[in-house]
Amino acid sequence: MSTSTPTPPSTLQTSRPPSKPPRRWLRWIQPTLLLGPAGLWLVVLLVLPTLLILDVSFLPGLRPGAAPPAYGLGNYIQLLNQTYREVIERSLGFALVTTAACLILGFPVSYWIALKSPKRWRVLLLIAFVLPLWTSSLLRAYAWVSILRPTGVLNSFLSLLQLPTQNWLYTEVAVGIGLSYSFLPYMVLILYASLEKLDLRLLEASADLGATPLQTFWKVTIPQTLPGIAAGSLLVFITSLGDFVVPELLGGASSSTMSRLIYNQFLRVRNWGLGSALSMLLIVAVSVAIALLMKYGDRNATKA
Repeated sequence: MSTSTPTPPSTLQTSRPPSKPPRRWLRWIQPTLLLGPAGLWLVVLLVLPTLLILDVSFLPGLRPGAAPPAYGLGNYIQLLNQTYREVIERSLGFALVTTAACLILGFPVSYWIALKSPKRWRVLLLIAFVLPLWTSSLLRAYAWVSILRPTGVLNSFLSLLQLPTQNWLYTEVAVGIGLSYSFLPYMVLILYASLEKLDLRLLEASADLGATPLQTFWKVTIPQTLPGIAAGSLLVFITSLGDFVVPELLGGASSSTMSRLIYNQFLRVRNWGLGSALSMLLIVAVSVAIALLMKYGDRNATKA
């Protein structure tokens, strides 16, 4: 009788050596390929033109076809003249008034659509309210020309009510009305997105603790919607600051803004250096506004 001793199982699987971490340059290939087209687009269409404008802005009195002058700060010093300062202050004033008007008008509308209207109608109401954005800004401005002109719809309605007629066309009032109408949908969209996320339990708790509706609004609703208020206000401020169509059609020569001044310097006066300096001033103002939005908007969102 023979006895057989068990043989140990053969070890067919050998332990694999630990994989080597990818080289540093390999880790950059995938994100570079993915972000390459967008980065190239930004460099060609945004960064390079901005650098070109910055370069031309330091050439005082540069005109097309003439020899380039020496570099200097003459264009920026010229912006300190009273004429240009008035235009810059008027542009900032239009942007601030438009932002305040859109916030005052847009918050109740957004609040009603987001919290008070029937849920099944909210999307349709929102689409109906932003429907003017689907048309050209030029057509909307011409529509306000027909409303505000001396023989327009507004004065016909006032005459029907036996009220004194108004001549607001080609005044700063017409520019404020046109800008507020054009950018109100942007404010409503952003505020609606913020109010839709409002924690209703906090409103109920505030009412249970005896707070009045006004106290609940200031101490609960406003703090929760501050990110939306900041985002909407800065978006309206930026877009209205650089708008060209509405001030051109509704404001006339007495309501000149920075956009119109830049247009005149490039295409009429042919002073490219001063036009570039004005453009850089506008770019810096918009960049500062965007930086404030990115900083304080995120901070408020974290607190909310």
